[in-house]
Amino acid sequence: MKWLGYVVSSVAVIGILVWWQLPTSSTPAEAPQYVVSEVVDDSVSADSVATTAPQTEVIAENLTVPWEVLFLPDGELLVTERPGTVLLLKQGVSIALEGIRHVGEGGLLGAALHPDFKENNFVYFYQTTETEVGIQNRIVRYELDGVELIFDREILAAIPGAWYHDGGRLAFGPDGMLYATVGDATEADSAQDTSTIAGSIIRLTPEGQVPEDNPFPNSYIYSYGHRNPQGLAWTDDDDLWSSEHGRSVGGSGFDEINLIAAGANYGWPDSQGDLVQAGTVAPIRHSTAEVTWAPGDLAYVDGRLFMSGLRGETLYEAELTNKTISDWREHFVGEYGRLRTVQVGPDGLLYVLTSNRDGRGDTPDETDDKLIRINPARLTE
Repeated sequence: MKWLGYVVSSVAVIGILVWWQLPTSSTPAEAPQYVVSEVVDDSVSADSVATTAPQTEVIAENLTVPWEVLFLPDGELLVTERPGTVLLLKQGVSIALEGIRHVGEGGLLGAALHPDFKENNFVYFYQTTETEVGIQNRIVRYELDGVELIFDREILAAIPGAWYHDGGRLAFGPDGMLYATVGDATEADSAQDTSTIAGSIIRLTPEGQVPEDNPFPNSYIYSYGHRNPQGLAWTDDDDLWSSEHGRSVGGSGFDEINLIAAGANYGWPDSQGDLVQAGTVAPIRHSTAEVTWAPGDLAYVDGRLFMSGLRGETLYEAELTNKTISDWREHFVGEYGRLRTVQVGPDGLLYVLTSNRDGRGDTPDETDDKLIRINPARLTE
């Protein structure tokens, strides 16, 4: 297939790049003690946490354009920062990864722990890099050894990249497979071309192979026709939901929340909002042409989806009923600025990263960026 040839040739190019693009280890250094409050241990009952935890609490501040937060089994919080650093917050350690191209919307983006992290200590990163053929993204794997990240291997190279629309979310699904969101890299028509993974949600094994039960033979593509998806979340029924950035012209708008089906076409660039071309899947909800969420992430808690809004500067809440959205609420509108990431901690609370130092919003305050803990049971207070 053309796409396989493209990957093989691109991998060959990457293999001859300068030494800093395939590092063998990280550079740990001291960092400020960011954490101001501990994560509640998951041995504490959810009811107890919901009763005792405040509505909101700043967990960390003075972060530099953070993108992802992970919860390690020992209670540590791992945060990626787009310029190329990985923070171990409780230990006050900053680790610099090599070969990161922090430009536009790119840089060090999503991260995910291997399902068997307790045994192998593998952490996956989605990162933007500069190659001989231009800006590309890739998924790499490191081993976390104490406060050092040791490069293990490149999982997938030559992911389409550009200054904008790089996707970047990584998450392991309940099936044990690794999912990643890939933007259209500013080439809208590529989202309809299944010979490239641009504008798609991809699915791969933990070692980077194409799963045998993927919807397209010999292809990583799980769903396509996406513009710039950046959120992934599974419900208790293992339904996969995704949040996606809509168009960037004409007043913006048409951001989406999609229920993802294997092999489905979500229509970009031909379908937007209520205009749904034949053979494509309509969003479960969209922001309309006049409103912009600029969704950064998606998390699921007790029958509800929570979505972070960048331009919208809001934490959105969507109640789910029978695979659709039955109620809609908006929280903290403008209170914390741009919200990049929302994740569910082992305590059942929400952890939200701001993105006020990314150059897109208002002037950040002196404590930006922040990691904020939110009690979903007390959002109506």
